[in-house]
Amino acid sequence: MEFIDLKTQYRRLEGSIQARVHKVMRGCQFIMGPEVGEAEAALGMRVGSRHCITCASGTDALLLAMMALGVGKGDEVITSPFTFIATAEMITLLGATPVFVDIDPRTYNLSPQLLESVITPRTRAIMPVGLYGQCADMDAINTIAAKHSIPVIEDAAQSYGATYKGRFSCNLSTIGCTSFFPSKPLGCYGDGGACFTNDDELAESMRQIRVHGQDRRYHHPRLGLNARFDTLQAAILLAKLEVFDAELKARDAIAEHYSGLLSDVAVVPFIEPHNSSAWAQYTIQISNRSDLQQALAAENIPTAVHYPLSLHLQPVFSYLNLRAGSFPVSEAASERVLSLPMHPYMSEAAVQQIASAVRGVLRDKLTSV
Repeated sequence: MEFIDLKTQYRRLEGSIQARVHKVMRGCQFIMGPEVGEAEAALGMRVGSRHCITCASGTDALLLAMMALGVGKGDEVITSPFTFIATAEMITLLGATPVFVDIDPRTYNLSPQLLESVITPRTRAIMPVGLYGQCADMDAINTIAAKHSIPVIEDAAQSYGATYKGRFSCNLSTIGCTSFFPSKPLGCYGDGGACFTNDDELAESMRQIRVHGQDRRYHHPRLGLNARFDTLQAAILLAKLEVFDAELKARDAIAEHYSGLLSDVAVVPFIEPHNSSAWAQYTIQISNRSDLQQALAAENIPTAVHYPLSLHLQPVFSYLNLRAGSFPVSEAASERVLSLPMHPYMSEAAVQQIASAVRGVLRDKLTSV
C-alpha cells in the first residue's frame, strides 16, 4: 500500500505529461521557458491573485517573500512551532528571530488569540501555516497585523487548493507561499514553489530576487538567489492542474469516509465550517501512537508523524532558550498525531482496510485498560 500513490496518478496522466514534457524537450528552453509563464498564469488565476511568481521550492518561496519585505538581522517573525522546519529555518537564515505562538488544539494552526501578546517593535512579519491542508484563521490574523502595520506571509505549502470563507489559500494575505514538492496536493516531479501577491512592487521584487536580484540582463539592483522554477516541472504541473479539482473532491470524500469510520476511536481532523481542506495529510490523534504504528506496519499500512518534535525543542533553535512546556498544545500534538495514507486514488476498500486495522488496535487497547 502506498502512503501517497504517485504511480497511479502518473498512469492516468501519462499521455498529457509526456506530451508537455516532449514539447519542452523539442523547444530546449529549459530555464524560464514559456511553460513557466503559462503555469504562473494558471496558478494565479485559480486563486484569484494578480501575481504568481514561481520558484525553485516552497522553502525558496518563503525566503523570496521575506527578502522582498526586507526581513533581516534584528527583526522578529512570528510563526507556529508546529510545522516543518523550513518555516522557521528561513527566518533564521536571514538573521531574524522566529517568535513562536502556540496552536489551536483543533486545527493545529497558529492561535490568533495568542498573537498580539508577542508583537514587539521588532516584529517584521507574521507567518501563519496552513497545516495539513487547512488555512489558519486568516481574517483574525490579518486584523491584528493591520492594527500594527505588519505584513502577513501565508505559509501555504500544504494548503494550495484549500478555501477560507470562500476565498482561496495563497490569496489571503500580503504574500502567499506554496510548495510543489511531489507529495503535496498539487506536486511536480521535483522541487518547486510559488509566491502570490496583489502588490505590484512586491511582485517585481520577488521576480528580481529569484534571478540573482536582476532587473535586466547583467544589471543587479539587489542581492538575490538562483531560485527559478524549472521549465520541465512547470510542464508537469500544467498537466496535473487539469485534474486538480477532481482530485480535491476525491480527497474530501476519502477524508469524510475516514472520519466516519474512526471518529469513535480517535480524534479525527476538525475542519472549520467556513473552510475546505486540501487534505495534504489525514491526521488523527491517539495516545498509543507507537503501538498503532507497529501494528499497521505489520499489515503493510504505512504511516507518518507530522511532526514529532516542535520547532522550539529542535537542537538548532536551542539558542532561543525555550524549554519543554513553553508551547503545551504544540508539544501535546507532537506526541499524539499520526498521519494515515491519503491520496485521491484510494479506493473505498483501502480506506475501509486501514480504518478497520486502526479500530482493531485501538479497541484492543481500550479493552485492556
